[in-house]
Amino acid sequence: MATGSQGEFVAVVNDTDPKSNGKAYSLKISGNNYSQILGKKIGDIVDGIFVGEGDKTLSGYKLQITGGADKTGTPLRRDLEGGSRQSILVTQSTGFKGHNLVFKTKGGEKKRFRYKPDGLRKRRNFRGNTVTQDTRQINLKVVEAGKKALSDILASAESEESSE
Repeated sequence: MATGSQGEFVAVVNDTDPKSNGKAYSLKISGNNYSQILGKKIGDIVDGIFVGEGDKTLSGYKLQITGGADKTGTPLRRDLEGGSRQSILVTQSTGFKGHNLVFKTKGGEKKRFRYKPDGLRKRRNFRGNTVTQDTRQINLKVVEAGKKALSDILASAESEESSE
């Protein structure tokens, strides 16, 4: 493991409030909060007090885990049990776009086309739906909002960091 990344997640929190236009915020989860998230699965609801550090915690918020990635960038997949890496045969779905890129030269110009053959399947690596120590990023969405708006909590913290 790389030094400094031990015991730490990056939480990407998606604000579901229509006024925010789907803005996402990146927060760190470490220390005791890190151990509270370990073992949770995709679809579980987490208390916002465990997300963020110091005055940037999202107390009063309820967040749902929607996905994530491990230390190599391999995505978590909802339908795989456990936290281990598995190689599965998939069609177009999470983690696989389902098309081949074809480059054709026409009139001296190289063009790119997406070719979607019927029944295209590929073997891809995925990680199970459980958050483990190998997980580096967790995607969260707001299920229940707190008293203060998410943009107010996190924008004030970002302006303090930029002034330093």
